[in-house]
Amino acid sequence: MSDVPIDFGAGIRRRTYLKASGVLAVATGGLAGCVGRASGTLATSVTDQPVDIGDFESLVVTIEGIWLGPEGAVSGQEDPDDEGDEDDGTDGDGDDADEDEEESTVEPAGREYHEFDEPQQADLVELQGEETQLIDERELDVGEYEFLQLRVSDVEGTLVDGGEATVDTPGNAPLTFNEPFEIRENTRTAFTADFAPVRQGRTGRYLLRPVPEGIDVSYHDADTDDDTDADDTDADDTDGENADGTDE
Repeated sequence: MSDVPIDFGAGIRRRTYLKASGVLAVATGGLAGCVGRASGTLATSVTDQPVDIGDFESLVVTIEGIWLGPEGAVSGQEDPDDEGDEDDGTDGDGDDADEDEEESTVEPAGREYHEFDEPQQADLVELQGEETQLIDERELDVGEYEFLQLRVSDVEGTLVDGGEATVDTPGNAPLTFNEPFEIRENTRTAFTADFAPVRQGRTGRYLLRPVPEGIDVSYHDADTDDDTDADDTDADDTDGENADGTDE
């Protein structure tokens, strides 16, 4: 599936929180025939690490869906170790960023795509520090996944000086978060995808980059909506357990 090219503009209203609670979808379609199978809930949230977010008055990202990667699926991300490079190999004129956008659009195999009922928007300026925003919550069959991807269809950035910012995703591809997680029976899996804008060299262009060390996965009793009742698990705890090695 090709991603929608990113279009940029100004006029974004600061301090805009569009909570997903009124438009969250329980998975249908392929799951409709899975009556009797054990299931759990996946709650996907987004947050933002500092990096170059201080350049922005607002940075509104529109997300239309998520891809999930079961065992054996291909994310389509060629060089995950290069995600955190701030200059992305540019020589100062942005030529290499243009080359990224011309990468192959061959559809990766094995991914599961879940489109939101309505696109969700998040202003990353509002999501710094411990702030997060829920963008989707859905029921899925019990299973293990190797990665989660966000389909970003639009980014609108306004700089603190009032100018418009050019913000891309690498290769116009989905944002990939290579953190294994599970869907457990009668359990709410909370996956927080951490990403941030990174300025490209001396250019006025930015790339949205996943922040691997900021990804957070935690597991909570499905009978309670209070996430504070359970300990969070950061990206270093790949088995999704508490620090003492016991399940929640």
